[in-house]
Amino acid sequence: MTIDVMRLAAILRDAGNQEIVPRFRNLDDADIGQKANEYDLVTEADLGAERVITAALRDLYPQALIVGEEAYAADKSILSGLVEADLAFVIDPVDGTFNFAAGNGMFGSILAVVRRGETIGGLILDPLRGDVLIGERGAGARLVKSSGQSRPIRVAAPTSLDTMVSVACWSYLPDPMRARVAANLTKVKLAMAYGCSAYEYWMLASGRAHFSASHGVMPWDHLAGALIHAEAGGFSAHFDGTPFRAGRIDAGILNAPDKESWQLIARDILGL
Repeated sequence: MTIDVMRLAAILRDAGNQEIVPRFRNLDDADIGQKANEYDLVTEADLGAERVITAALRDLYPQALIVGEEAYAADKSILSGLVEADLAFVIDPVDGTFNFAAGNGMFGSILAVVRRGETIGGLILDPLRGDVLIGERGAGARLVKSSGQSRPIRVAAPTSLDTMVSVACWSYLPDPMRARVAANLTKVKLAMAYGCSAYEYWMLASGRAHFSASHGVMPWDHLAGALIHAEAGGFSAHFDGTPFRAGRIDAGILNAPDKESWQLIARDILGL
């Protein structure tokens, strides 16, 4: 079955225009809820956008498994069939919800296309601008502007550690790695933390940053971005050095420009 990624991009844009953009900096207290804690939020924009995206995907691909972050919060069993499904879509309707709820524009919508455990397509939308990063396995990665203009994207060139830019969010790492990484990031040129996988992968795949690292690897946060990053020339692996896989959610992921940079960062920043 052929997947029309531009149709998927249109679905994301439609959901953004209907459910996300009108609510940006326009949320009432009743529109914001907590999940695991006060930093793990869900808003009416998350719920509404996921409903719109899910409905559109079911119309186009009625046999596909659809895994949404908010649907998973209500029923964790939906994740069990992801690796075996002939076709699956994984949705993060508003990645960076904490930022969104705070009126910070660093958030995005993420959609991954998975076939029998292998990510074959990835999209990351900036809902405010309508621009989208698209990666297709074996076909490269590109930025498609809201105007329709498109250009290839490429990860940053390998460089020395002291000239690298990091978007690794150390605050979400477990101790003692958390303290170790926070100290080791003084070795790089610039360390930034967005609290948003969508923006991290945008920076990495477009060559604006060199590496990121995450301990938890939930599929809606990383499947699309890791594919886009790989198709833009980057290298990703779990913390133990094994290839990144859809079914592993607690093995960590480190993204770097190439394998040699990955090994350097793993040793000198993560202390692996």
